[in-house]
Amino acid sequence: MKQLFCILIAILTVQGAFAMEKTLTPKEYAIVDLSAATARGEQSALAVALSAGFDAGLTLNEAKELVGQLYAYCGFPRALNAAATLMKVASEKHPAEGPAPNPPPEGKAVDFGTTNQTKLCGAPVKGALFDFHPQLDEYLKAHLFGDIFARDNLDWRTRELATIAALAARPETAPQMQAHIAIGKLNGVTDAQAAEIVARVQRPEDPARRPADWSPIPVGEPNTAYAKFFIGRSYLHKLTGEQVPAFGVTFEPGCRNNWHIHHAKTGGGQILIVTAGVGYYQEWGKPARRLVKGDTVNIPAGVKHWHGAAPDCWFQHIALEVPGTEQSNEWCEPVDDAEYTEATK
Repeated sequence: MKQLFCILIAILTVQGAFAMEKTLTPKEYAIVDLSAATARGEQSALAVALSAGFDAGLTLNEAKELVGQLYAYCGFPRALNAAATLMKVASEKHPAEGPAPNPPPEGKAVDFGTTNQTKLCGAPVKGALFDFHPQLDEYLKAHLFGDIFARDNLDWRTRELATIAALAARPETAPQMQAHIAIGKLNGVTDAQAAEIVARVQRPEDPARRPADWSPIPVGEPNTAYAKFFIGRSYLHKLTGEQVPAFGVTFEPGCRNNWHIHHAKTGGGQILIVTAGVGYYQEWGKPARRLVKGDTVNIPAGVKHWHGAAPDCWFQHIALEVPGTEQSNEWCEPVDDAEYTEATK
C-alpha cells in the first residue's frame, strides 16, 4: 500500500517516468508557472511567476505575448486579469522591454495561419468536428495560428510550453493538452519536458491525478507568503487558528522547506500528522525519516530540521503549532539537491 500512491501518481501523469527529470531553464519554469496561474485565475501565483521570470531574463514584451496568447486557451476575463497583474509586477520590477513582434506576413490571416497550423501539426488539420463547425476551424486558422502564432517575438516551442501548461492546469482540457503535447514534440519539446510540465502544473485535487486514498483535506492555495523558504511549490490550507493553530501543507514532488528552528522560551515546537503521499523529515546531524499516511512527527523547540515530499510523490501533512511563550521561527539554509538526494535515496 505504501508504494501504491507513487505508482498511481506515475500512471496518472503523462509520461510519468520522466516527470522528475529537470530539463527546463529557470525562465521556462517561470513561463510554465505563469501560464498555469493565468489559466486558473490565480493572481498571487501569477505575480510570483512573473517576478521569477523577470529575474530569469523574461522580457516585458515576451510576458505580454504570453498573456495575449493565453486568452485563446482560457478566455478574455482571465487574460485581462492576468494583464492587470502583469502591469503591476512590471511597474515594480522594471524588466527589460525586449523586442516587439515584426509585422505579420502579407496576405490574409486565414491563409498564412493555415500554413502555420500545417507546419506546427506536421500535416493539414481536418476532421468531422471542423466539418460540422467550420466557424471554429476558421477562427483557429485565421486568429490563433494566423494573428497570434505569426507574431515572431516568441518561437513556437516557447508558445507550446505555455499552451501545454495552461491546458494541464485545467482538468477539463485534458484532450487538448494531449494534442498540444504532440504538437510540442514536433516543435522541439521533448517527452521529458512535456512530462515535467504536466507533473509541475497538475495538483492532487485535479480529478485526473487524485488517487482514491488522497486526503480529504483540501490542497489549498499556493504558499506564496513562504515561497522563499521552500525549494519547489507548496500549498497551504488553514484548518483553524483557534486554541492550537493547524494548517494543511501540501508539497509537490521534490518540494521541501529550508532547514529551520522553532524557538520558544517555554513549550513550543510543532507536531506533523501525515495525511497523504510520501515525504521525509530530518533533524540536523541525524538520518532522514521516511513518512507515509498516518505517521506523526514530534518536533521539540530548538531542533533544527526540514521536511518535504519524496522526489516522485506528492506529500501532505497537518502542521500543529504547540503552544508556548515567546515563540518564533528561524529560517536557515536551503536543503540543496545533494543533501536532498542523499536523504531520500
